[in-house]
Amino acid sequence: MSKTSRSILAALLLAVAFAGAAWPQDPAAAEPQAATSETPNADAATGGDAAAGSATAAPEEFRTLDSDVQDLKKEVLDLNKDLFVLEEELLFPSNTQVAVYVSLDVGTFFNVDSVTLKIDNKEVANYLYTAREAEALVKGGVHKIYLGNLKVGQHELVAFFSGKGPHERDYKRGATLNFEKGVGAKYLELKISDRVRKLQPEFIIKEWE
Repeated sequence: MSKTSRSILAALLLAVAFAGAAWPQDPAAAEPQAATSETPNADAATGGDAAAGSATAAPEEFRTLDSDVQDLKKEVLDLNKDLFVLEEELLFPSNTQVAVYVSLDVGTFFNVDSVTLKIDNKEVANYLYTAREAEALVKGGVHKIYLGNLKVGQHELVAFFSGKGPHERDYKRGATLNFEKGVGAKYLELKISDRVRKLQPEFIIKEWE
């Protein structure tokens, strides 16, 4: 083979080598890579299902927790009520206990602002009513204005009522009751009612039997 022929053959072989390096890989050989590239997508789908399951489980856990909290609040409220009753029984035994309540019947001729209470010339309560509390009295509510202890024997209760009377004028009245404290609890009511005939309010103190 001549020198020229060898040079031509070498050039051809070199060209073929470069052409083979530039050609893309065989599609059949590339398929495993495509399958491999799809694998993360499958994992992502699996992870998405797990995340969805966790999202579904989370609200159920919150609902259970909220239910437990509500039950605990109810138990605390019940316990507070029991403790309050026990405290009253300890501080105000039934043998010496005296309770005074305020009630308002109709309320056409008197809107209560405040009530001051004295027992045996000693002021024991002075309560200023809000508009909402006064409205509650008109609707039939009863307010315990005083709870205390008294020894057995004779006592005097004096109550002073302040508010708005007929024609929205300032109105002040008082009521007195002499009562006997015996063995056992004593309950008294400061009752405000309307006297329709005189178009005036009436203030009385009565004992509960």
